Amino acid sequence: MLKVHEIFASIQGESSHAGWPCGFLRLSGCNLACRWCDTRHAGDSYAEMTVADAAAALAGLGLPLVEVTGGEPLLAPQTPELVSRLCDLDLTVLVETNGSFDIAVLDPRATAVVDVKCPGSGMEQRNDYGNLERLRPRDEVKFVLADRDDYDFALEIAAQIWRTHIVHFSPVAATLGPARLAAWMVADRV
Repeated sequence: MLKVHEIFASIQGESSHAGWPCGFLRLSGCNLACRWCDTRHAGDSYAEMTVADAAAALAGLGLPLVEVTGGEPLLAPQTPELVSRLCDLDLTVLVETNGSFDIAVLDPRATAVVDVKCPGSGMEQRNDYGNLERLRPRDEVKFVLADRDDYDFALEIAAQIWRTHIVHFSPVAATLGPARLAAWMVADRV
């Protein structure tokens, strides 16, 4: 059984699909404790659902773009089956993962949005760096940045993949203003 925290429709706020209407299925639980986590509320609150029921509920929102997220969706051993069922329904499927689990378990028709944890998160040592080699052509990588040290860390890693994959830099609002991040990126011609 899947531990489903919530299923809802909204606008995609991250990834190359930002701005598109999207159905979200948020699973409960995470194996990390990032300093600026914005989904701690999903930790222990959930309803148990079968994979078939969860897929039907998400598809029932009637949106062609869906995302499986968390917490950490790859904590649930049923997530690969859920993702494949959604792909079988001809949906565009995103899986947003914290990057600490092997993404090779995901259906190649889905897009993994892999977070690489920067030092400011307090979770950098939990990255599965093998995921950078496992990226499929449609997969994307995200860095959440708290400060200049995180930015420099992200630049070093992104240099390995940004010619072949979409890379996102996302500032932590409380510590790094978007204008400051943009200024660094423009100065560095990123």
